[in-house]
Amino acid sequence: MIEFLIGVDGGGTGTRVRLARVDGIELAEGVSGPSGLMHGIANAWAAVEDAAAMAFRAAELPIPAKQQVAIGLGLAGVHNRAWAAEFVAANPGYARVALETDGHTTVLGAHRGQPGSIIALGTGSVGEIKRMDGVHVEVGGWGFPAGDEASGAWIGLRAVNHVQQVLDGRMPASRFSADLAQACGGGRDALQNWLAKATQTQYAQLARIVLQHGESNDTARAILLEAGRQVELMGNALDAGGKLPIALCGGLAAPLRPYLPVSMLKRIVAPQGDSAAGALRLIQQRLKE
Repeated sequence: MIEFLIGVDGGGTGTRVRLARVDGIELAEGVSGPSGLMHGIANAWAAVEDAAAMAFRAAELPIPAKQQVAIGLGLAGVHNRAWAAEFVAANPGYARVALETDGHTTVLGAHRGQPGSIIALGTGSVGEIKRMDGVHVEVGGWGFPAGDEASGAWIGLRAVNHVQQVLDGRMPASRFSADLAQACGGGRDALQNWLAKATQTQYAQLARIVLQHGESNDTARAILLEAGRQVELMGNALDAGGKLPIALCGGLAAPLRPYLPVSMLKRIVAPQGDSAAGALRLIQQRLKE
C-alpha cells in the first residue's frame, strides 16, 4: 500500500524533492546533486535517492520500503525518449513512477494545475504552457549549447566568448573580463584547459559574474539585455495573445527581471508553487487516473 508521495525537481545543477503523505500533507524536503538525465541514468537515480533519504530524515521518519512510495519527477533531459524510457525501466522499486519534463512540472506547480505558462531560467531554460484545453506545449528547452536561451549556461557561454576576444586583443580589457578570466583559471592556456573540461553547470556558474557587472559594464549589460529579449520571444511563442499568466521560475528569474522588456513585465505573475510541488501534483493526478 502506498503511504508516501515524493515530488522531484531535477536539473543540471541539483535535485530537490518534497515528501508528502499519500493524503497530500507535506512533510519535508531534501536536496542532492544533479539528476538531469544528461548526467547518466544511474547518477540521476542516485541523486533522487539521496534527496529522498534526506527528506525522510528531515521528517524524522525511517526510510520505508519503496513499495510504499509513489514518485513524480520533473527532470531535465526527458525530451530524449530513449533516456526517459531507460530511466523508468531502471526504477529501483517504487510503487509508481510518473516522469515528465521539468517544464511540465513547473507549470503544474506555478499555477496549481490551472492553465498558464512558465519560463524556467536556471542552468538551462524552457518555456511551457498549459492551455485552456489542458494540452501542454513547450518552447525552447533544446539543450546547451545549441539552445537554452537566457539560461545560466547560455549567459556563461557568451561571457567566455568575450574573455576570448579580450585575451586576443579584439576587445578592451575590463574588471568584468578580469573576473571572468580568473574564474576560468587565468590566461590563454588556462582558459583552453577550462574549455576542454567545462560542463553546462560550470558555464552556468559564470552567470553570477555577468550579473555582478550588469550595471557597470556595457558588455555584461548587453548579454543580460539579450537574455531578456530571448525571454520575451519565448513568452510570445507560448501565448501570442497574452491571455494567460506567465510565471518566471528558477534561480535566474529574479536576477534577470531588471533586464526584461517592459512589455514582458506586464504579463508576469508570481509562481504559486515550484517544480517539486508540481511533481507532487503530477503523481497525485496519475494515481487518481
